[in-house]
Amino acid sequence: MSTQYLSEQEKLRREKLAELIIMGIEPYPAPLYPVNSTSAYIKEKFTAEKKDEFADVCLAGRIMSVRDMGKANFAVIQDAHGKIQLYIKRDDICPGEDKSLYDIVWKKLLDIGDIIGIRGYVFITKTGETSVHVKEITLLSKSLRPLPIVKEAEGQTFDAVTDPEFRYRQRYADLIINPSVKDTFVKRTKLINSIREFLNQRNALEVDTPVLQSIPGGAAARPFITHHNALDVPFYLRIANELYLKRLIVGGFDWVYEFSRNFRNEGMDRTHNPEFTILEFYVAYKDYLWMMETTEQLLEKAAVDVTGGTDVQVGDKTISFKAPFKRITIFDAIKEHTGFDISRMNEGQLRSVCKQLHIAVDEKMGKGKLIDEIFGNKCEHHYVQPTFITDYPVEMSPLTKKHRDKQGLVERFELMINGKEIANAYSELNDPLDQRERFEDQVKLMQRGDEEAMFIDYDFLRALEYGMPPTSGIGFGIDRLCMLLTSQPSIQDVLLFPQMRPEKWENEEEQKP
Repeated sequence: MSTQYLSEQEKLRREKLAELIIMGIEPYPAPLYPVNSTSAYIKEKFTAEKKDEFADVCLAGRIMSVRDMGKANFAVIQDAHGKIQLYIKRDDICPGEDKSLYDIVWKKLLDIGDIIGIRGYVFITKTGETSVHVKEITLLSKSLRPLPIVKEAEGQTFDAVTDPEFRYRQRYADLIINPSVKDTFVKRTKLINSIREFLNQRNALEVDTPVLQSIPGGAAARPFITHHNALDVPFYLRIANELYLKRLIVGGFDWVYEFSRNFRNEGMDRTHNPEFTILEFYVAYKDYLWMMETTEQLLEKAAVDVTGGTDVQVGDKTISFKAPFKRITIFDAIKEHTGFDISRMNEGQLRSVCKQLHIAVDEKMGKGKLIDEIFGNKCEHHYVQPTFITDYPVEMSPLTKKHRDKQGLVERFELMINGKEIANAYSELNDPLDQRERFEDQVKLMQRGDEEAMFIDYDFLRALEYGMPPTSGIGFGIDRLCMLLTSQPSIQDVLLFPQMRPEKWENEEEQKP
């Protein structure tokens, strides 16, 4: 590879790599290394009384700092579990008369960022720090690119790398130099495991449904379009898995769920990413009232499993996940925060309300979209504590069963937390004739230019014609829920590799692996 575009530090590291090879030191040896302990285990378990148990420890990790003291060095390595100090003495590493290996390799050819294996015994320094007295060092991987400098004092980071462009684009480096980032993703896994445990204990069945779909159904969203070469037809990346899970309820399953990677060709901001994770589950012979109670139980358990309690600190707010949650209808919410009772308004009257509230709308929007704009602009942000917004107009909910008591409404709720939608649930529409009419209304909106209107899924209609039992379903935004339980301000902070605009490389050579 040409060194024309390398920094001086990168060129120097490549020169060190060449010297190591000339000396017969393999900079990238075979992966097997007999690790028998971790930094966290040693720090937690070691005592002077147990020193015999730690007389021969073998660790591997990345060099994070070095203090040169002449014939000895102190260094810090970082493994997957944390950091630990090493004491490296020249006479131990090179017991014979020739000390050149220590002087050349350790002092000149190894760098911060290199991955090493060490063998030695554990002791406590005069300053009280648990450390490893190194007897043997093995180079496991030479780092050719220097890490960004992070300043620390007394074990506390006070000048971490915070540039989001760097952190999101080079997540691998972000994880190395900002250890708290790893904790966020450990908690994300705990969240998913907690939910999965909750559902499995209730005999729900986890399933997989197609990512590539011929009809992008189950939500009002703009899809990504691709092309299937063998079939020579367009396909869509799924915007939701709802209609496939309902097909399984038709087929005889009582409770199915899926953690679904969905894709929506929409804007990107602090709470939206074009690729995201949704949990959806559907339960036969239940309704949206049962689903509210189940949602409360699930989220209370998840909060305890992830954070240790039901009160979660989110920025400067304390949010309680203790059941029960507040409930209010969408019309009452709009009336409370705008002063307008829109419950009996037609499309023209709603447009007038939007104008008075200074909400931008266009001719593509039907009645449902107008109500959604009013709620989103004037109400949503008020609901910091978990709140169920219930009983939506039928125009906003083409897949939802009509309300059993309230004309023109459907049995639906959205769960709002910290001013954002976290979950959306229905008593599912199982009348195939009503569903066909709702789909046809969506086509009319599409003809008006609404790019988020739903397609007609004729196969789903056929499935409903076989008969679907009364069913309740819900979709949770896992990324947004993770933001809450880890107190992260942006969805990009809970995605390991968020979407970003492609980098512009300085030269063609840099684009090659």
